[in-house]
Amino acid sequence: MAATMSSEMSDTDKVRIFYEDCRANGLTLLPPDINLSGYRFDPVSPTEIRYGLGAIKGSGEAAIGAIVVEREANGPYVGLFDLARRVDKRYLNRRTLEALVKAGAFDRINAHRASLMASVGAALETADRAARSGGQVGLFGEALDGGEDLIEVPHWSEQEQLLQEKSALGYFFSGHPFTSYLAEVSSFAKRQLDSLEPSRDPVMMAGMVVSVRTQMTRRGKMMILLLDDATAQVEVVIFNELYEQQRHLLKDDTLLVIEGKVNRDDYSGGLRVTAEHIYDLAGARTRFAQGLRLACNGQCSTQPGSGRKLAELLAPYKAQAGGCPVWVEYRTPHARCKVRLGEEWRVRLDDRLLESLGGWLKPEAVNVIY
Repeated sequence: MAATMSSEMSDTDKVRIFYEDCRANGLTLLPPDINLSGYRFDPVSPTEIRYGLGAIKGSGEAAIGAIVVEREANGPYVGLFDLARRVDKRYLNRRTLEALVKAGAFDRINAHRASLMASVGAALETADRAARSGGQVGLFGEALDGGEDLIEVPHWSEQEQLLQEKSALGYFFSGHPFTSYLAEVSSFAKRQLDSLEPSRDPVMMAGMVVSVRTQMTRRGKMMILLLDDATAQVEVVIFNELYEQQRHLLKDDTLLVIEGKVNRDDYSGGLRVTAEHIYDLAGARTRFAQGLRLACNGQCSTQPGSGRKLAELLAPYKAQAGGCPVWVEYRTPHARCKVRLGEEWRVRLDDRLLESLGGWLKPEAVNVIY
């Protein structure tokens, strides 16, 4: 399998297929590692294959060759700055370093990919200064290049890290972004993609868009997108009218909730879905939730203008046509009540609204009720 993957390493779609085959057959594909990986995929045990650095988009055979030669000659790299300083600058550039960081090749040394990415420029500049100094060392043998502290930035979210990883490897490797949505999405999309079956009735499903393509028909332009929920991938056909209505949602790496007819595809032998309704997560929340419940324990009443603050947070998301109702539950040791806000305060359940309400109250005090 390692030889087969190496022969197709320039085609990330085929590498992904082989990765799925590995999982299905009990083989473990170990992540790319700047100190353990070679250019090609290498078997390291009867059940394990180490990812080849040459399969990372933007790496380049000459650059990876130079990295491996230097590592074999002078030992493992201790970090980003060390690698940038030691590898021949004729081959190593910003694009290569960024691709290695996105792919997680430095994770065993430092898993803070956002900090590594922010520091790539500084690492290359430090390497240039070291080269100009001719490798001079200080009194105690330290290199006179300085500035090897990584730039401090917030960690990437899991979603961002996986999307960056996909940009380098061509697919989600260390996890799947849909997993973090599964608990909520299962409230209205009951079936995962691997359990879909042909049905006369519309079926709710959800997943990440991993690819899209369009083609012209007699009825106009239609789209075929590939939906992935980490259990399976399914093609979804979107005809012209629905495509024109929802085209702003139809982008790679977005979460979609789709209501559609599931049919057997006689040509491929698999399933094909014809979409009837398409929602993003906020739209699906708003469509299927019974309400938004805000729990106040009395602290809000002690804050000046708390009612005005709530109105300010809700106002940008008001959606009287099809919006979701809002309930406020108020509780103190002496009183308890539940108030439903007026119809003019129905809202669209956007992530930003839920985050702002959670910041004002507490995250556990903001609940979407299905």
